[in-house]
Amino acid sequence: MKKNVIAVCLAGVMAVSLAGITGCSSEVKNGKEPQAEVPKEPFGGAVKYDPAVQVNGGKDITVELWEWGSDDLFQKIIDGYTAIHPNVTIKLVNNPWNDYWTKLPLALGGESGPAIFNVHNSYHENLINYMAPYDIPVEDLQADFTGVDAHMIDGAVYYIDYGMMTGSVYYNKAMWKEAGLTEADIPKTWDEMRKAAGKLTVKEGDKIVRAGLNFNGDFHQNYLLGLNYQLGANLFQEDGRTPNVSSKEMKQVMQMLVDMYEVDGAGSKDFGEKGADSFGQEQSAMVIQWGHFYNTLKTNYPDVDFGVFEIPAFDNNPYAYNRYNGESTFGVNKNAPADQQAVAQDIVKYFLANDEVQIEFNLAMSTFPAKISLADNEKILANPSLSVLAEHIDRYIWPGPMPSTMETSLQKAGQDIFFNGIDIETALEAAQNNIIRDMKNSTFVSVENMYKYAK
Repeated sequence: MKKNVIAVCLAGVMAVSLAGITGCSSEVKNGKEPQAEVPKEPFGGAVKYDPAVQVNGGKDITVELWEWGSDDLFQKIIDGYTAIHPNVTIKLVNNPWNDYWTKLPLALGGESGPAIFNVHNSYHENLINYMAPYDIPVEDLQADFTGVDAHMIDGAVYYIDYGMMTGSVYYNKAMWKEAGLTEADIPKTWDEMRKAAGKLTVKEGDKIVRAGLNFNGDFHQNYLLGLNYQLGANLFQEDGRTPNVSSKEMKQVMQMLVDMYEVDGAGSKDFGEKGADSFGQEQSAMVIQWGHFYNTLKTNYPDVDFGVFEIPAFDNNPYAYNRYNGESTFGVNKNAPADQQAVAQDIVKYFLANDEVQIEFNLAMSTFPAKISLADNEKILANPSLSVLAEHIDRYIWPGPMPSTMETSLQKAGQDIFFNGIDIETALEAAQNNIIRDMKNSTFVSVENMYKYAK
């Protein structure tokens, strides 16, 4: 058996905390180095992990875990898991994002690919044929996690979401106060949002010195691919495959964006290439960004005093507030040797059952936990980009792993409208036709009908 030395109690803290163990001790097994204390009782919810069950019959085994750049985060899983199972060696392999999606499918198609690997749902079609279904009862997954049904394929689950990310409004607190706004002025509707943006805008003559709202560079992600739901329109038609981006609702959203710049004067297409950078540089008072922006601000712009509030709606009773995308759980390589697959399946169960790991991952990614029991966790709610989602988290829709043409085609439509003088209807019709062409050979089918409040 390999040595698995953990010198301090903290190395096994996630596994320890789940069992309610308050002390920390070590023991000698088979004359080997001291091991970290491990839970003695099963933990988790419906998906339960029993640390007393041996893996691979207690025999030594090595598996590879591939990921694309969060070494410290994944190492915490490895440390906790191997503290329980010192016969297992998990080799962490980091590939840069762009290389990952080239190398991983090739590796999975061979005989020496990783037994377990990080998944992103945008590459679903490239990976799903290499994945083994989870060896966990679907009803247990459904009991513990939201959104499981949308991931089912012929009654099986190959990965789910551990966290949900969506857009929220980030605002500069100093600018907010300077404009005479208070907490009572936090907008609930788009009309209120436009008024607040006007008050936050600073001009010298006709020149904008500070934008009240800046959506340059990401309007297609944070507005066009989400606000349609507030107006009751899905991104895809009833067949789940035909895009709905030339709908009257999408035209209404696009018209609002144009009006906020060209009528309200709260920003400008020429005021910085990226709204997110402009906010960090304190040249824009508000932006709508997805949850990862919270960590970006803390890392790259630590001096910016910012607040977060939920995205406004067109009225007080929206069909849904926005779409979300999930951060995915692990994939298991169906072509890996049977003993390695069994270990991979066990690691997945450990990951899903372990609340502390779930909290760590969601905080690191600024995602709202898909694990239902963590919705009111105090550590989660201490993060403002997550706490603002808590009340209405069930009013966000996942459309499924959309093909990238949805984003790129709408991005081009917006650029044509703002920079090339093309009218809204023509630009959105062109986007519609382009998406249809690009999706001709795609297997994608929307799961918007899985939404809790689907019409």
